[in-house]
Amino acid sequence: MPGTFSQIYIQVVFAVKGRQNLLQKPWRDEVFKYIAGIIKAKDQKPIIVNGVSDHVHVFIGLRPVMALSDLVRDIKNNSTNFINENKFVQGKFSWQEGYGAFSYAHSQVEAVYQYILNQEEHHRKRTFREEYIDFLKKFQIDHDEKYLFEWLD
Repeated sequence: MPGTFSQIYIQVVFAVKGRQNLLQKPWRDEVFKYIAGIIKAKDQKPIIVNGVSDHVHVFIGLRPVMALSDLVRDIKNNSTNFINENKFVQGKFSWQEGYGAFSYAHSQVEAVYQYILNQEEHHRKRTFREEYIDFLKKFQIDHDEKYLFEWLD
């Protein structure tokens, strides 16, 4: 059979360094659009990019021509440069190291899209920490909470 055909749906979640509330509403959507552009430029499919002041959810249709770790590295590096060059924050902006990556079936795409779309409303009820730990438990990923992120609680 010639050619390679695949459709892999991945949700990537990563936080602002120190989980600081730096992604402010006046320019947050511009950053999310920029991240979607990075994904598209890497010949991947940005389904939705959204988040709140301290973290981002990126839902991707991933083609296996690129390693997920390389894509996330490029997203974080390029968006960091974009935020710093535009002086959206005082001082130097950066993302925390690491990320969560969670895979979904085609039948789950709409539900994941809606979940990510409604991040503002969702986080009125749950903290990022609660959300992230729930993802790890739901996907049965072994973890030690003290090594997840640089929590500033």
